Amino acid sequence: MTALISTKVAAALNAQVGLEFQASLQYEALAAWFRLEGLPRLSAHFARQAEEERTHAHRFIKYLLDTGRGLDLPAIPAPVCQFKSAEAAAKLALDHELKVTDSIKGLLSLAEKEGDRFTQHSLQWFIQEQLEELSSADELLQIVRRAGDGGLLFVEHYLATKGAAGAGGGPAD
Repeated sequence: MTALISTKVAAALNAQVGLEFQASLQYEALAAWFRLEGLPRLSAHFARQAEEERTHAHRFIKYLLDTGRGLDLPAIPAPVCQFKSAEAAAKLALDHELKVTDSIKGLLSLAEKEGDRFTQHSLQWFIQEQLEELSSADELLQIVRRAGDGGLLFVEHYLATKGAAGAGGGPAD
């Protein structure tokens, strides 16, 4: 098959795959930390986030292969596994979502510069997804901050209620 995207775009997409897997590993580390802290709802929330990030990586991989490009995964840094507080953990999650969002916006800019309509179209789903991810991560950080470390059972209750009510409706919930 003839490659449908440039080498430059393919390299940037491969870097994005690495970033998505890095996010998945970081969320696994967050899930483990919250579990050891005795906060099962927060642990489950981040375990779901880890799975979602792996799904994003696989979606990018499929796109690369569908366009006739191969996979060239970068090295993935080790995640942070210890946190001073639940707020620090939730802040790290938001910061990582901001990093992923900036990377996807950069991919879109590159695709536009290259005149790559296939990639521009494909990235639209990710742009919307990142809006939902950022909103969810920011909301969780605000709630954790309001609760403080002594009020994390309220955060657990919020997540349990949110899940039961299906609030938000997005895949990041």
